[in-house]
Amino acid sequence: MNVTPLDESVTLERTIEGGTEKQRESVSSIIEKVRENGDKGLIELTEIFDRVTLDELFVQQEEIDEAYNQVNDKELEAIRKAIENIRDFHQRQLRQSWMVTKEDGTMLGQRIIPFDRVGIYVPGGKAAYPSTIMMDAIPAIAAGVKSITMCSPPGEDQRLHPMVLVTASELGIKNIVKIGGAQAVAALAYGTESIQKVDKIVGPGNIYVALAKREVFGQVAIDSIAGPSEIVVLADETARADYIAADMLSQAEHDELASAVLVTTSEGLGKKVAEELERQLEDLPRKKIAEESLDKHGAIYLTETMAEAVEAVNRLAPEHLEIMTAQPDNLLGSIRHAGAVFLGPYSAEAVGDYFAGPNHVLPTSGTARFSSPLGVDDFVKRSSVISYSKEALEENGEYISAIARIEGLEAHARAVDIRKGEK
Repeated sequence: MNVTPLDESVTLERTIEGGTEKQRESVSSIIEKVRENGDKGLIELTEIFDRVTLDELFVQQEEIDEAYNQVNDKELEAIRKAIENIRDFHQRQLRQSWMVTKEDGTMLGQRIIPFDRVGIYVPGGKAAYPSTIMMDAIPAIAAGVKSITMCSPPGEDQRLHPMVLVTASELGIKNIVKIGGAQAVAALAYGTESIQKVDKIVGPGNIYVALAKREVFGQVAIDSIAGPSEIVVLADETARADYIAADMLSQAEHDELASAVLVTTSEGLGKKVAEELERQLEDLPRKKIAEESLDKHGAIYLTETMAEAVEAVNRLAPEHLEIMTAQPDNLLGSIRHAGAVFLGPYSAEAVGDYFAGPNHVLPTSGTARFSSPLGVDDFVKRSSVISYSKEALEENGEYISAIARIEGLEAHARAVDIRKGEK
């Protein structure tokens, strides 16, 4: 990988995958089948796509008990400590309802109300993603959501991965459905005989899951249609090349579309990082994936000044930003666009992905310019409260009527006028 000067044309913005026409038609067909056939349709679709014939849609308690026997003490301790950290962070995001009363008897306020039901999608198969469950469920629980339904595709033995079951159990999630793909999204959005429809669906998935979420949006809320994962490292000559390379590879190994970028004021550091990337790639289990990611979407950019480097970072608006400089705290105030910011050499991106507490569901593809990490606010809605007294209406009625008539809405004006001057 070469060290190249950074110019203003560089961007992380990429079109979020819209799928092929065949894929979109397939998703529409799957959704329609679930809407028409409910649980029966889910079982049939699972036979087709997962090659699994389900005896039960829902995970039974005996499966959870057995899962605990397959998880060692160290793994369970790690999950519990991560839950504690993530819960503490998100509980600090809670906002309260409020009311204010004025001397004329007017009362105004805002109520914060949690969603009734939320659906969580967790990718499955042979892999396990306990962090997905924690990051999606904990802010919902902190917000006060009472009902969470989790969907994940089953393995050939009709079971979910033990770590998935244990993590869900540790969080108190009772409704765990052994269904994946677009059919799971459809079940959560429209409901079936046994699955209640939800108010919001969150969680990552393959292209079929993403397309299904896009199609049901409006019937339910969704978190986002996420693009490929990305990291930008902002560094000066004091940074360690091996740390930077390791962190760039931690993103590159996600998939071939992931992006790993270094922006630095030091040409010497850039060259050392390029060498380290080659060295560390050699024995990486997912070498082929990481190599293709770096070849197509990786870069090492050189700027003349740190001010130019910061400006570039704000233009890139990365999902993950690591600042490895002599005084990283001094640059934080200049960063306006980043999903999550990691300060200093020991704040590896993996720390935030799994354990520190902040959410790892972050805006991608430059959307950090206007989007935020998943949090408690994503699982609540706000209702405004207005209580006007007779005195307040008489004092302000003429202004209200005037605005209504400016807009040509006479009935609005009369609805106020009829209340004025009553004895």
